[in-house]
Amino acid sequence: MKLIFISGPSGSGKTTLSNQIIKKNKNGIVLSTDNYYKTGLISKLLQKSVEGFFDKSISFNNKLFSKDFDFIYKNGISICDRYYDFEKKTIQNVLNETNNISFLIVEGIFANEFSNTLNNKDYIFLEIKTKKNECMKRVVQRDIKERGKDKKQAENDFLKSWNIYYEKFKTNSMKNNTNKFIIENNTDIDQILKKLFN
Repeated sequence: MKLIFISGPSGSGKTTLSNQIIKKNKNGIVLSTDNYYKTGLISKLLQKSVEGFFDKSISFNNKLFSKDFDFIYKNGISICDRYYDFEKKTIQNVLNETNNISFLIVEGIFANEFSNTLNNKDYIFLEIKTKKNECMKRVVQRDIKERGKDKKQAENDFLKSWNIYYEKFKTNSMKNNTNKFIIENNTDIDQILKKLFN
């Protein structure tokens, strides 16, 4: 199975790029790390005491994510979609069977970290680079609309998340034999896709 990892700071367009790839190439599935935040009492307490909680590895339910990833990779099927509700701080499980999966996209701010846990698996790594102010504009709009934040809180949270992401990216260099592509505003996505699916 072909593995594609898409990484970039919050608001850089990871989900949009994932959807573009899925639209043009059938038999794929996307696992978004955004849907695998920890839930429960301990998580609720840490959200209040740890600054930038949702941007740090401590918030990521690696065990659940690994379980879903391994199942899809081994069997070529998915039986459940997961969605994290940022207002209720819960994960909704939706039965949705997808068969004959030939490629798996992992996208999100934890994609780079998760890729480093894989042993003896080749994958393609797409890193999105875009301007800070463009990302902030998208994130603020999303957080006001979908996550119940006011503008000031959304802006402050974005600036923290930007710094946390690039600090993590510096320390989590890719260990595996990887094909890496940088995606910028002027990148020809169709050319990248030809290389990915040749």
